[in-house]
Amino acid sequence: MRLASLRHGGRTVGAVVEDDTAYLLPDGRSVGDLVQLGLERALEIGATARGGSGVPLDPAALELPYRPASVRDFVTFESHVEGVRRSVDNASGVPEAWYDAPTFYFTNPHALYGPGAAIPRPATSRALDFELEVGVVLGRGGSSLSEAAAADAVFGYTIVNDWSARDLQSREMQVGLGPAKGKDFATSVGPWIVTADELTSLDLDCRVSVNDVHVGGDRLSHMHWTFAEMIAYASRDSVVLPGDLLASGTTGGGGCLAELWGRRGERTPPPLEPGDVVRMEVEGIGVLTGSVAE
Repeated sequence: MRLASLRHGGRTVGAVVEDDTAYLLPDGRSVGDLVQLGLERALEIGATARGGSGVPLDPAALELPYRPASVRDFVTFESHVEGVRRSVDNASGVPEAWYDAPTFYFTNPHALYGPGAAIPRPATSRALDFELEVGVVLGRGGSSLSEAAAADAVFGYTIVNDWSARDLQSREMQVGLGPAKGKDFATSVGPWIVTADELTSLDLDCRVSVNDVHVGGDRLSHMHWTFAEMIAYASRDSVVLPGDLLASGTTGGGGCLAELWGRRGERTPPPLEPGDVVRMEVEGIGVLTGSVAE
């Protein structure tokens, strides 16, 4: 089931999307409401929605699927780490500590953008980049979850574009606290949430293009850790809640420009400029587009 938020009748509504039709959720429920109720109940409500009459789906009406209270962004693709370290940290190889656990940082849940939205380039940045990622949405919470319990906590999946100002990031990473202003200005999420029951395999093809020119791609199965391992680690000695969004980290194979810059020793393809359109497609999930505001 694909759960989307869209503008309809002058307001934002939740809907189940099938092909070119949107079935509005009953009782004015939002996608966020269904996430909080958990997967089993959400599927029941979605089935009720599909029993009603639908409306034509206008892709331009799609909005941010829901608003998570927290967003953890991991780094789980080894080839991405190796390439980006050359570009951002001026270092080679993969840190030994990277193999110890699925490392993450918290990004800004107040700077989220939906499908098709134009994001602002930070005023002082001239090395704007994208990051192709898949996000997992939690439908259950807990503390110090086992991997089995973590797997059961999965509500669904979406596409995440972690926009990155590489020049700002490169400078601030020298302090040793991880990325901050190089990352906190924009994250795109969408186009909807695909519920976990729809994806029996996560060996998904992921690809990204800029202005209709293919840049890179990878298989989601190349993650060094599973989503269950990521969720369990995030909950260790801490807490995760329904609605939390955990992103896979950037795919390898050119899932961002900085990886290619590191491997090539030059900024080709060039950094993003105002007007550029980034298109991300993940098999079984959909297409997420976003642009740089003029």
